[in-house]
Amino acid sequence: MIRFDQVGKRYPPDIDALTEVGFDIAAGERVVISGHSGAGKSTLLKLIAAIERPTRGSVLLGGQNIGALPRSALPFVRRKMGLVLQDQKLLFDRSVFDNVMLPLAITGFPPKEAALRVRAALDKVGLARREKALPIALSGGEQQRLAIARAVVSRPALLLADEPTAHLDHETATDVARIFEEFHRAGVTVLVATYDASLFPGARRIELVHGRLSS
Repeated sequence: MIRFDQVGKRYPPDIDALTEVGFDIAAGERVVISGHSGAGKSTLLKLIAAIERPTRGSVLLGGQNIGALPRSALPFVRRKMGLVLQDQKLLFDRSVFDNVMLPLAITGFPPKEAALRVRAALDKVGLARREKALPIALSGGEQQRLAIARAVVSRPALLLADEPTAHLDHETATDVARIFEEFHRAGVTVLVATYDASLFPGARRIELVHGRLSS
């Protein structure tokens, strides 16, 4: 499903975030991208989501070189993904329900079916009773759950999460990690970048050290 072929990413003026990274991830896998702060974990996920493009090598998704796609094609590629970024980009002037509805509204989903999907996603992450609340009224853990619900409401085949348990207490972080495991059990390919791989026991681990794969 995903292939990194000798991928490098350099940021100006001469910062190598990734160097000669190569691996394959099959559909249906659950993978943890681990490493120290600044190891290149976030960059790796952004390359898969085509938020960034590689400086060298190629990133293939379903056999397609996504780093070579025109920008006009990227929204169609991302519709098959769920993204949970460190910057959650929640809309604090809209309700929990409306935050999750947003991706479906953008793609023109029929309103009645969209509402059913939104409530199903909120129920899955334990926020069914908070749909009318504003994000500011949620705890940090609930805000993270909201970001996850929004990422999965389109029922993507691939779920990417960048440090989804950061800044959460251990109990809440463990609960959030369990949500990702449940999506994996439902057949979703899950990639999580995290500083704490112990929260995801049983997942395949890819470790980065200063932008390179750990041997």
